[in-house]
Amino acid sequence: MPDTDLSPALLRAESLIRSIPDYPEPSIVFRDITPLLADADALAATTSAIVEPFAGQFDVVAGIEARGFILAGAAAIAAGVGLIPIRKAGKLPRPAASVDYALEYGTATIEMHDDLPEGSRVLLIDDVLATGGTLAAGRELVERLGSHVIGISVLFEIDGLGGRETIGDLHTVFHA
Repeated sequence: MPDTDLSPALLRAESLIRSIPDYPEPSIVFRDITPLLADADALAATTSAIVEPFAGQFDVVAGIEARGFILAGAAAIAAGVGLIPIRKAGKLPRPAASVDYALEYGTATIEMHDDLPEGSRVLLIDDVLATGGTLAAGRELVERLGSHVIGISVLFEIDGLGGRETIGDLHTVFHA
């Protein structure tokens, strides 16, 4: 159900998100943001909405693999800051730290390089908040490497799965 407090541009962007039932496993509803990403106006509107509450408060954006990379890259360019990728295990040539976490349908590990100056202010971005495991692991990883997460922003929050309780305060553009 669309949020009526959204601008017309964001309502249009939200309408582009598809729900794919039983992917990647039975009973999981995958939120496909590909149509939104393919639309320049929708991507611009959502990028602005992701960054806006934190404008001027961060030095770098961290994006969680894989769709979080895309949104974080757009956000970094829009904000005029750098980007640090948080990757799945085994994808970085020199990971400095890793964190294991639970997904709603399994477990995973993420890793990050230590390329940020100590004390960097980081805006952590991902595409979807479900149970919160990925973002909690991302926050732990950033802070373990000596930077500070000033905020967390997601494109889409699936209400009722406990993610907000796990993460605490965060900014969400869309809810379901």
